[in-house]
Amino acid sequence: MNEMTKPQLSQHAYSDAAKKALSRRPALFINNEWVWPKTDATIAVIDPSSGKEISRFVDASDADVDRAVAAARTAFDDGRWSDLPPIVREAMMHKLADLIDAHADEFAELEAIDNGKPKGMAAAVDIPGAVGMLHYMAGWASKLGGDLIEPMSAPRGAYHSYVRREPVGVAAQIVPWNFPLLMAVLKIAPALAAGCTLILKPAEQTSLTALRLADLVAEAGFPAGVINIITGNGHTAGDRLVRHPDVDKVAFTGSTEVGKIINRTATDSLKRVTLELGGKSPVIVLPDVDIAEASGGAAGAIFFNSGQVCIAGSRLYAHRSIFDKLLEGVAGAAAFWAPRPSLDPAGHMGPLVSSEQFDRVMGYIEAGKKAGASVAMGGDAPPSDGGYYVNPTVLVDVKPDMSVVQEEIFGPVVVAQRFDDLDEVAKSANDSCFGLGAGIWTRDLKAMHTLAAKIKAGTVWGNCHAMIDPALPFGGYKQSGLGREQARQGVEAYTELKSVIIKL
Repeated sequence: MNEMTKPQLSQHAYSDAAKKALSRRPALFINNEWVWPKTDATIAVIDPSSGKEISRFVDASDADVDRAVAAARTAFDDGRWSDLPPIVREAMMHKLADLIDAHADEFAELEAIDNGKPKGMAAAVDIPGAVGMLHYMAGWASKLGGDLIEPMSAPRGAYHSYVRREPVGVAAQIVPWNFPLLMAVLKIAPALAAGCTLILKPAEQTSLTALRLADLVAEAGFPAGVINIITGNGHTAGDRLVRHPDVDKVAFTGSTEVGKIINRTATDSLKRVTLELGGKSPVIVLPDVDIAEASGGAAGAIFFNSGQVCIAGSRLYAHRSIFDKLLEGVAGAAAFWAPRPSLDPAGHMGPLVSSEQFDRVMGYIEAGKKAGASVAMGGDAPPSDGGYYVNPTVLVDVKPDMSVVQEEIFGPVVVAQRFDDLDEVAKSANDSCFGLGAGIWTRDLKAMHTLAAKIKAGTVWGNCHAMIDPALPFGGYKQSGLGREQARQGVEAYTELKSVIIKL
C-alpha cells in the first residue's frame, strides 16, 4: 500500500446519541437511580482512535462502593428479586435483552468510541452476543432446581431428603476492557438467573456502555438494588468490592496477575470466586489443510479485535512442509486487517485500547527482536493523528523461552513456529502456564481428536477459532482461571447447595 492509498487514521464524527452519552454528568447507578458520588475524583474517557479525552466518569471512593454493596445486600436479603416467580425474573431479563437490541446501533458506536474496535465488528459480534447471552441465561431462571435423594444408609421411606439450590447472595463483578458490554452481560445474566443481586464495575478504560446499560435496567423494571453499576479504578474500587464483608461472590475477567491478587484477597473471607484470566492459545496447522482457508483462519485468530482477546491465537504452529506457504497466506491477509479508526466503515481492526497497551505491545515486539526473533510482517505502528495503532505483526525465528512465546502480549502479534509430528506439537502447545483455548486445522479426524485430547485447554476449536456460544461452558486450565462461565455451569457458579434431611 503506497502513501497515496493509506487511510487517514483520524476518528470520524460522533452521532447525536453518542454525544448525549458523552455529555452525561459523572454519576453512579445505585438502587435504580443516578446518584452523585461522595468524591470529586473522575477518570478520563479517551478515544483510542485519536488519543483525545472526550468525557469523564466517576472514580468511586470506598464510601461509594459501600453504598452500592449496601443496596445490593438489602435487595438480596429482603427477597425482592430471588423471591419473585422464576418466570417473572425470566421475562424481565428478556425485556432487558430486547432493549439492548433496540439500541444496538448506539451501543455499537459507544463500544467503538470507547474501546477502539470497529463499529461494524461491535455491531456484528459484541452487541448480538450480549443480547443472545441474556436471552439464553433468562431461560435458566425457571429451570434451576435441586434433587430428591434417598439416603443409602437408612430404610427406604424413613427419611425425606432433598438438595436445594439457592442463590449465593451478593455478587461483585469486575469486567475487562476488550469486550466491555459483552463481558458485563456475561457476568450479569447468570447472576440474575440464579437469583443473586450484584454490583458491576466496568474497566476504567471502557465504562461507556455499562453506564448506558444502567438506563435500560431501570426501564426494564428491575427492582431497585438488584443491579448496581459503579465506575472506578481496579486497585481502589475493585479492591474494595473484593474485600467487602457483604459481598458473597466475586467474578472477574482480566489478567492472570490481577486474578491472583483477587483470589488471595477473597480467600480471607472465603468468598466464592470465578476467574477467567489470560491465555496464550496455540493454533496448530497440519499439512493436509487448504492453505488459503487455514491462513485466513490463523490471521483472524490473532488480528481480530487487534489481538486483544484472551483466546487470541498468538502461537502459530505450522507443519514444516507448509510453513512458508502458510505465512505467505497470513501476510496476504494483512491488508484486510490494516488498522483504521473505529468509526471507519471500511475498518476490520482498530487501534489498541490505550497508550499503556500500545507501549506494552511495542515493548514486547522490541524485546522479541532483541532476543533474536525476526519480523516477518509488521512490527511497527502506522502514522496517525494520535491514535494507538499497531500493524499486524508476525514474528519468526523464535525460541520457546522467549517472552513473546511465553507471555500474553494482548495485541496483534503472533509468533510462528515449525513442527514435524503430533507428539512434538502437542508438547509445544502445552509448554505454557496458560490453558484457555487452542485451535487445530486439519482434515484428518483422527489427528483432530488425538490433539484435542492431549492439549490442556478449556476449549479446543477444530478448523475455526474463537467460536463462543452461551450454551457451552467457557474457562481455562492452569493459570487461565478458576471455574466455568456460560451454560448450566455458569449459572450454578452463582448458587450454593443445601442438603435437607427429615426423619419421617
